Amino acid sequence: MTSNATQTIIAEQDSASQRLDLVAAKLFELSRSQAQKSIEAGELLVNNLPSTSNYRVRSGDVLAYAAPEVDEDILIPEDIPLSVLYEDPNLIVVDKPAGMVVYPAAGHARGTLMNALAHRCSQLAAVGGPLRPGVVHRLDKGTSGVMVVALDDGAYYHLVGQFQERNINRRYTAVVAGRLKQESGEIALSIGRSPQHRKKMSTRAHRRKPALTGWKTIERFPDATLIEAKLGTGRTHQIRVHFSAIGHPVLGDTVYGRKTMLERGRAKIAFPRQMLHAALLGFVHPVTGDYLEFSAPIPDDMAAVLAALRSA
Repeated sequence: MTSNATQTIIAEQDSASQRLDLVAAKLFELSRSQAQKSIEAGELLVNNLPSTSNYRVRSGDVLAYAAPEVDEDILIPEDIPLSVLYEDPNLIVVDKPAGMVVYPAAGHARGTLMNALAHRCSQLAAVGGPLRPGVVHRLDKGTSGVMVVALDDGAYYHLVGQFQERNINRRYTAVVAGRLKQESGEIALSIGRSPQHRKKMSTRAHRRKPALTGWKTIERFPDATLIEAKLGTGRTHQIRVHFSAIGHPVLGDTVYGRKTMLERGRAKIAFPRQMLHAALLGFVHPVTGDYLEFSAPIPDDMAAVLAALRSA
């Protein structure tokens, strides 16, 4: 068992007057039930004091979350439905739903993709970490789409090499705030960990690594743009950080943007999560040498947002 450092976040104006359990779930990437249990257990404090789930957050409140201990050695198999796009003895490709965490960590001991794979697959790779065997890349909890996981060590090292050499074809679909004027472009801004918020990345960090995101416009709306983004590098939160840095954050992103709703007269369009979807993943099979490419359609929640943008 290991303990985890306390995470501290200062509530901003966009969280004012909202329930504590809802704000905590967004800021600390918990489910609402997990947030409620943490508040009841005293693991989440407001201004250094215990609180209740229905407390209305005020701008400037200091929220401190001490995540419970997690057993780092045990991956618990769970019978969780998965959308499997491809599977063989070496690897598995899935369409991860938004809201699912990839592997267990503080606050997410169960219900993850790896818990589901531990139940489904007869074998997992022995490398990559006890709670994330075979994980060669990751999608954020709020991002949906295509992921590959290695099922043996050889496939793991081969796929890791392809990611390191940037030979993986990755394309994302996103809805960003504002109307992009250009048809396409590139964002080449280095990214590092924010010194103020350790869970956030920033283009203004002191220590940064080069990052490149190519993009093209798919469809424009009066106050939003549907884009396709192609990763040239694979930095943490890269697309979210890059588009926030140029003033067009991904809609529904509560970490790097503040747009959780658009208003058009009396009509309101809400974003249930960050509007980011890993639409395509292409790589060379580590055993056969064949190039494989997989795609996942835009999920229902994003499709509903796009329909609302087109009709409002």
